[in-house]
Amino acid sequence: MVEPANRYAGAVVPVLLYRDAGAAVAWLVQAFGCGTHLLVHGRDGGVVHAELSLGSGMVMVGPARDSDYGSFFRAPAQIGAVTAAIYAVVADADAHYARAKAAGAEIVMEIKDEDYGGRSYTCRDPEGHLWTFGTYTP
Repeated sequence: MVEPANRYAGAVVPVLLYRDAGAAVAWLVQAFGCGTHLLVHGRDGGVVHAELSLGSGMVMVGPARDSDYGSFFRAPAQIGAVTAAIYAVVADADAHYARAKAAGAEIVMEIKDEDYGGRSYTCRDPEGHLWTFGTYTP
């Protein structure tokens, strides 16, 4: 039997790891307006996997802990560095900025008009992941 083409083929879905994945999911929903697509809880009730939607995009969230792959799963706050960043396209950067700031996002770069077009700002979430939200569509 031939499998039908996957409509998500080629999609890139970042995975972000947090010391407290449950608290991170709640904050990302409140601060960034993410939708909760899927939440998976472990035996202890903690979030072990989450899929959050943001417009037509998605990000997966999981716990920063040792795994079968070793002990290299860490949140930026644990290692004191950011090794990747997320850029998300939003319809209204100013409204998004106000929402994130009200929720306590650490603003790293204030909202501004970009030379290459669009308007954007950059912030950190409570565990140090770097997010940029803007109206520029690459």
